[in-house]
Amino acid sequence: MATQSAVIVGVGKGLSASLARRLAREGYRLVLVARNTDKLADLVAETGAIAHQAETSDPAAIERLFAMVDREMGTPDLVVFNGGARYRGAIETLDPEEMLRAHMVTGHAAFLVAQAAAKRMLAAGRGSIFFTGATASVKSLPKSVPFAMGKFAIRALAQGLARELAPRNIHVAHFVIDGGIASSWAKGDDDGPPDKWLDPDAIADTYLMIHRQHRSAWTWEIELRPWVESF
Repeated sequence: MATQSAVIVGVGKGLSASLARRLAREGYRLVLVARNTDKLADLVAETGAIAHQAETSDPAAIERLFAMVDREMGTPDLVVFNGGARYRGAIETLDPEEMLRAHMVTGHAAFLVAQAAAKRMLAAGRGSIFFTGATASVKSLPKSVPFAMGKFAIRALAQGLARELAPRNIHVAHFVIDGGIASSWAKGDDDGPPDKWLDPDAIADTYLMIHRQHRSAWTWEIELRPWVESF
């Protein structure tokens, strides 16, 4: 099997880092994208990835990103958008400028990344574009309107692109991460029942499974939640 490649946009220490490690173990060539790439030094060393700094709400920055990907690895097999802004507040206190910034780095950035990826994948005749969602993708909560607006936008983007691109052999999927993800401050078993928090390695396994689905039975959306999460 030929070596596959992936671009992960919005890389931090949690889910995206777990996904990078999982893909690296499978032999994928990786590009990891963040606003601050200094924090990726250890992950880059571990995975052999290329780190790329980009302001994902800037169309020119996204074009530079994918031009670099073209040079280094050609059309990626998988592109994952994992970015977003968590701006919160009561409606009477929300700053319009901050609202715009939150939209730009969430919904608009997802569109820019998806468009650049889709152009290349359509020319190649294959590929997967994945979006990371949240509880806020399907349920808006008090004082979390800015975050939900961005996540709702990403879900709409994924749903439309799945219908548009699947007949052209591009797999688009949206992942509703409905619960807290275990991190350095939430180990999982020290506060409440075992596996209270979503294990980022388990989520990464699911991303890879969906990427490998046979196209006769593609998933466009999947919801992941810990076993203790109430409905």
